[in-house]
Amino acid sequence: MRTARCRSSAVAAALIAATGVLAGCTTSNALPQADGGDQPIAGGAEPEPPPPRDLPLEVDNVRQSDRVVAAGAADAVYNYGPSAMLDGGRVRMWWCSQYGSAPPPGDDILYAEAPGASGPFTGPGGGAPKAVLSGDPGGFDGVHTCDPSVLRVDGTYYLYYTGAAGDHALGNSIGLAVSHDGTNFTRSARQPILRPAHDERRDNIYGAGQPAAVHLDGWFYLMFTDTTGEAAGWNGAGQFVVRSEDPAFGGGVEALGPRGFVPVGDTGSPRRRSLVDAFSADLMWVDALSAFAIAHETDAGTTITFWNREFTANPYQPVVIPGPWKEGPGLVRRPDGHAPVSATDPCGRVPFDVIRATTIGGADAPTNLRHFGIDAHGVDACADRERALAVLDGTAMPSPVRTMDLVTGGTVVRVDRRSVAAALAERVLDRRLPELEGLPATARLRPGAKAVNAPESGMGLVLDDGRLWPIRSPEAAELNDSAVRPITERQWVAYPAGSALEN
Repeated sequence: MRTARCRSSAVAAALIAATGVLAGCTTSNALPQADGGDQPIAGGAEPEPPPPRDLPLEVDNVRQSDRVVAAGAADAVYNYGPSAMLDGGRVRMWWCSQYGSAPPPGDDILYAEAPGASGPFTGPGGGAPKAVLSGDPGGFDGVHTCDPSVLRVDGTYYLYYTGAAGDHALGNSIGLAVSHDGTNFTRSARQPILRPAHDERRDNIYGAGQPAAVHLDGWFYLMFTDTTGEAAGWNGAGQFVVRSEDPAFGGGVEALGPRGFVPVGDTGSPRRRSLVDAFSADLMWVDALSAFAIAHETDAGTTITFWNREFTANPYQPVVIPGPWKEGPGLVRRPDGHAPVSATDPCGRVPFDVIRATTIGGADAPTNLRHFGIDAHGVDACADRERALAVLDGTAMPSPVRTMDLVTGGTVVRVDRRSVAAALAERVLDRRLPELEGLPATARLRPGAKAVNAPESGMGLVLDDGRLWPIRSPEAAELNDSAVRPITERQWVAYPAGSALEN
């Protein structure tokens, strides 16, 4: 059984010595199994047709960086627990470290960015990585903030993290901070959004933490460790899931149990279903596979297991990203926690990239971050139109009438100018994919279309269907010769709403 640190400090070391176990993370080498086959979904809903089970995926293009891709400044004690986001043509990354210069003494969350997953990652403006969240004296996270998982939904960055007021038994809980730029965060409250459930008493005294968040179909999914969970392993290992339409999980919470998701009073409900015997795992939704992917460490490297939408079956066999590791992986994801799309074969290939902590220079050397990855293929991700629209979201390609078609929000928008489509899209293809043949455009963006800006809602373009389609930056409006006009929030909400034209 391998072990891995969840939190490092002198006091934590004292706890380890006192209890004889690591108050943090151990990783099982066992692979998860489906939980009892297809189970009816709670609430009386009709079951879906039987999902595929244990289909093999072909794997190739194994890759890894030949050097450290990210580390803190000279006074950083360690680097681990990354959350990596493809955002605006760059990879943005938050991870756990400890800066002596960032009070109070304890774990800090650092931020840096790079052109790609292979780095090198630098702080804003090219300097050292920046500490963006540290302990809040007097709060539940008064000393430690660690294990970030970051989403961007509707222009807001949500940072879920492990917080602790000190190195106390079962002292870890999960908090939430929000930002409009990904670097300046404000705590949503001084209280955690999720605490240990205290279902069972075990020697592992870590508590609840190591969140991994995904946004899917209006739901915020939160996977996490809780060593006090009823279904946790003998050593406290286990991954539990709750979901809510509220990013702060203040209401409408559903917990994953043996029979699927069921409504519960709050996030402190009993943990009766664990998805994998592991600590420090990461979660991602893969549109191309219509499946969740869970990444956790095993002897072979990072093992990725797959679950259907309701976590009732394993539609694909696990795949492994090989190579050395010391701490849990961070999947490179899109802002909503979905898998990136292959630039070369969007319908037939899925890139899986992780950034994980390794040691260079011996087992006792500080952990630094390196990049590893594989491609999975052997699937037809665009076999049906609904899935094709999900997979190709953010893709622009030539239309049949010498304009560009942009796939966004499950629809197609026709854009007259290629430069404008390129500014709005995540990727631009030089050829039209046959999967979109015969699919009509929902709206058209013509040169000079009306552009507006509201104080809180931001910018948007009014297309020929009369709807207001939000955009993130003025570049597309400028390229489209659309002069931006200020409007009030009341005027903004009076427009019929279109989807966001930029992810």
